[in-house]
Amino acid sequence: MRSARHHGDAVRRSIVTARRAIAAVSLLSLCLAAPSLAADEAVQTEASRAQVAKLLDKMGEHYAKASTLSERRDAFEQLMQKTPGPSRVQIKEVDAGGVDAEMIWPARLHYSIGKRAILYVHGGGFYSGSLDTHRASAASFAKAASADVLLIDYRLAPEYPYPSQIDDTLTAYLWLLDSGYESGNIVLLGDSVGGNLAIEAVLRQIKLQGPPPAAVITISAVTDLAATGASIKTNAVNDPFGNALQIEAARKAYLGDRSPTDPRVSPLYADMRGFPPLLMQVGSREISLDDTLRLADKAKQAGVDVTTEVLPGMIHQWQLFPFWLDDARKSNQRAAEFALEHFADKPRQ
Repeated sequence: MRSARHHGDAVRRSIVTARRAIAAVSLLSLCLAAPSLAADEAVQTEASRAQVAKLLDKMGEHYAKASTLSERRDAFEQLMQKTPGPSRVQIKEVDAGGVDAEMIWPARLHYSIGKRAILYVHGGGFYSGSLDTHRASAASFAKAASADVLLIDYRLAPEYPYPSQIDDTLTAYLWLLDSGYESGNIVLLGDSVGGNLAIEAVLRQIKLQGPPPAAVITISAVTDLAATGASIKTNAVNDPFGNALQIEAARKAYLGDRSPTDPRVSPLYADMRGFPPLLMQVGSREISLDDTLRLADKAKQAGVDVTTEVLPGMIHQWQLFPFWLDDARKSNQRAAEFALEHFADKPRQ
């Protein structure tokens, strides 16, 4: 597989309307609480803040001396190697139409191919991330959603630039259809740039007039490769991934000389009409906060059923660490519930 080679109730989620925030408003005020929640419940607790601080310390140990993309790729792999592995699942290596992948499903379900599937597109800046870094996260979604999770090991930049990653994502989706899964029982889920790839693959499928999935879930999505969102600057000191030079290097490795405002690479500039129901989760201290808020707003204006959740105090890709962050467990459970809400065939209770 390529990965071997490359690699409470203390806080409740804040469900927000997908509106742009004006620059003078604080980041936490972006968390517009649902009618059933009190406004102060959108504020991060001390316990949550302490958990994030510990996570940042762990990340710092690995990324402190990593400057090049190759070094950061290795640092990500090494960090995730020290996290708990998946449990109570079955895992099978599969060839998803030429894309290396793993099918992961709950151990209590004794089959290799079922009715419901989540296509998991991992993050990592287009140049890093692998089956190894995201296997535990994928397993947690398999259990929470009672679904088969297809975790793909798409080709990475700079060895494989655009459009390899989107090609592999769409190929894997079509493989699921060919394998017997109905489109109404498939949900795409992507974190970070995986959210970008998931959206772009679905947009391409719609353009090709093929059946779209039941829903799409993004977490910390990168939707604007031109990096024009205000949060790129306002959250730079709050986000450990806020190094502008690293962002530029990753973009160049992926796009080369292609325009970052091309709608085929940046969903923010795409026509979202006809897109399936969309859940977008993002942390309030992420540099990519505006990537989620602006795309959610644009999608809603295009008639898309959009749910936006801003998690107070969360950093980029927090959901990868449910064993260390209470908020990650809760946001991941919400994402699984969203998938369950949109599967045509619900699991038997």
